[in-house]
Amino acid sequence: MPADSNGQIDIENRFNRNLGLLQPGSTITIDVMTPAGQKGKFRSIFVGYMPKQYVLVQYPDSNKIGKFSQYLTQGASVTVRGLIEGHEGAVVAFVSNIKQTLQIPSRLIVLEFPRSAGLQGLRNAIRIDTDILSKVKVDQEYWKANINDMSISGCQLIVNNGESLMMANDKPIEITVENFEGITNVKLHAVICNIKQQNNGAVLGVKFDDASKEQAKKLLHHAVTIEAKS
Repeated sequence: MPADSNGQIDIENRFNRNLGLLQPGSTITIDVMTPAGQKGKFRSIFVGYMPKQYVLVQYPDSNKIGKFSQYLTQGASVTVRGLIEGHEGAVVAFVSNIKQTLQIPSRLIVLEFPRSAGLQGLRNAIRIDTDILSKVKVDQEYWKANINDMSISGCQLIVNNGESLMMANDKPIEITVENFEGITNVKLHAVICNIKQQNNGAVLGVKFDDASKEQAKKLLHHAVTIEAKS
């Protein structure tokens, strides 16, 4: 079965190349979800890996993770993402289960060796979950909003009390992020592509104009490597 064997070797080589782009000491984020569906995203450090055996990452700052610490235990599933500088903001991502946590020589999480590790460029319109407070303007009126997820080309906005926007399809929209963990006064211009009603307002899908894509990339870089507030 030479063909199958070569195919398997090729998959393993590609996987090892992708994971190998994460250098020891790289900043990563660890995503964990509670049984109730609440998400937590925390900053950590990639320590290293042993091929086909395990991956080591630093245990997140105990002062930051709060109640999520009870879910960072053996058997828990986590998503790990790391930003690869020098690859136009590429992101390495993989899903794994926690094998164990260590206290000595320092607090570490031992992860099962993942079955795959994806490499995605931020320019390729991948969606990243975010939690970014913003202000939006449509037809000279303003609303408070939350950027729920985004890519280099667009985002999803949750607009509380935005029922009056239900007829705003194809209209231009200005999105202002006044302060996101140190990044201030970012303005994005876009067009509303789709609108869905929700209990307390509206969910908007928008597409950024070309001039806003560099600012969107800046926010994405920051969102990948910053811990979300729990």
